[in-house]
Amino acid sequence: MNNVETIKVVPARYPLRTVGAIVALFVLAVVVQSVAFNPRWEWSVFARWFFDPVILEGVGQTLLLTLIGTALSVVIGGLLALARLSSSWLLSSLAWGYIWLFRSLPLIVVLIILYNFSYLYDTLSLGVPFTGITWGSFETINVLGQFSTAVVGLTLVQSAYTAEIIRGGFLGVDHGQYEAAAALGLPASRRTLRIILPQALRTILPAGFNEIISLAKGTAMVYVLAMPELFYTIQMIYNRTQEVIPLLMVGAVWYLVITTVLSAIQHLVERALARSERRSAVNTTRATRTRSVTTQNTQEPVHASLS
Repeated sequence: MNNVETIKVVPARYPLRTVGAIVALFVLAVVVQSVAFNPRWEWSVFARWFFDPVILEGVGQTLLLTLIGTALSVVIGGLLALARLSSSWLLSSLAWGYIWLFRSLPLIVVLIILYNFSYLYDTLSLGVPFTGITWGSFETINVLGQFSTAVVGLTLVQSAYTAEIIRGGFLGVDHGQYEAAAALGLPASRRTLRIILPQALRTILPAGFNEIISLAKGTAMVYVLAMPELFYTIQMIYNRTQEVIPLLMVGAVWYLVITTVLSAIQHLVERALARSERRSAVNTTRATRTRSVTTQNTQEPVHASLS
């Protein structure tokens, strides 16, 4: 008769993890108690102003600046990235100079210079340099208002960072993919859009969304233009009411909401991209197996002649 030994499975214990969790909960409780039950936070004032129409209008301006700045910086940054990767030394050098300049200048400096651009140039003209040919001329003070200055400043600075992110994504694609795409005889634009870009997106998306979130918070810098976005609106209110902390908390929570929504969109986009890549890999595997089976079935038998 065989003796069967019973093995008792004992779960592993992590005492330090338990201690860490208890300490973290204790710290969290202390923070919640100090914030929720301290009357100086003035949560009633926070609740009164959070959905105020003036605050919501400032939130709308912040979202609009973020949307337009993101769209324009992706377009300009993409062109700059392609120029940096170009074999033309002139295009590469010009793109590098642009990126070097606007990554070096603080956003607030760029905004102030643009807002005072009419002091340097009375008019902005479109024509052929060093000739008298001019197709259009506009007064600078009418072209660069508060909103347009904010959009141009945010786009100029953000495009430099976006260009480097996109360039890094393209450099992360294996060089063999470029050679394989070129061997197919596809034009350069089709190779970039259909083969290289989908692979580069895996690297571009996380850093790209991080820059979008930074741009959403960076819109607070346009307060120097006296533009009524979220932060400037809050400043105007607490300068009048002297309710500084609760109104700053209103701004902080709205920025948290904006960044949380952007993070959720990033998660959904990355998950959809990963699902698409898995589906593509499965289809490729099935197609390869089908081709191999078909090849084996269509092979004709070889008859050896006996002499």
